[in-house]
Amino acid sequence: MSKKGKRSISNEDGIDFEKNHDLTEAVALVKSKANAKFDETIEVSMNLGLDPSQSDQTVRGVVSLPNGIGKDVRVAVFARGDIAKQAEDAGADLVGAEELVDEVASGKIDFDRCISTPDMMPLVGKLGKVLGPRGMMPNPRTGTVTNDVSDAVKSSKSGAVEFRAEKGGVVHAGIGKASFSEDAISENIKEFINAVRKEKPSGAKGTYIKKISLSSTMGPGVRIDTGGV
Repeated sequence: MSKKGKRSISNEDGIDFEKNHDLTEAVALVKSKANAKFDETIEVSMNLGLDPSQSDQTVRGVVSLPNGIGKDVRVAVFARGDIAKQAEDAGADLVGAEELVDEVASGKIDFDRCISTPDMMPLVGKLGKVLGPRGMMPNPRTGTVTNDVSDAVKSSKSGAVEFRAEKGGVVHAGIGKASFSEDAISENIKEFINAVRKEKPSGAKGTYIKKISLSSTMGPGVRIDTGGV
């Protein structure tokens, strides 16, 4: 077992890991522990009462956070012709068809989010083994398979966050930076939780949102009272 460093021990000082904090208190605690030499990402993790391996218990969606996520999101678009031009005009960082598919297949992934037109999906679908594990595979449910690439690019650039339930029913995402104000972080968290709540699948039984934790990149996790958000 690895030994905890001085920073880790110091960051855990004053935190009750068994307590469910109200949102305002949790945000203040996490911000106070984000003391690395870089602007740490604020991350939220939700444990849901479902089994994502069951077809009627999948959770996946996208949400535009009111205060953005505090980073420059690089967007790739798989498209041809006029639609490719629209993607470029909207600010996409990479735009292409077969040549971009080949580039990604070779392992060169210089983007954070990708969008595809429907006609490109037979080609993009071959990238499932590359993009799938990274959570980047375009999907109609998240608005990333569309002919309206201009809106999709602008949404991605402005702070749209994709989410999906992974093994064990866990959903997690970066929802801002430690340099954000407490109010901005709280607003983003509420918007994210509401988006996940709206995606509750028909097959989910019992308690849907079982646990919510908030942390910074280098800081400890703080539990949030699920009844207060």
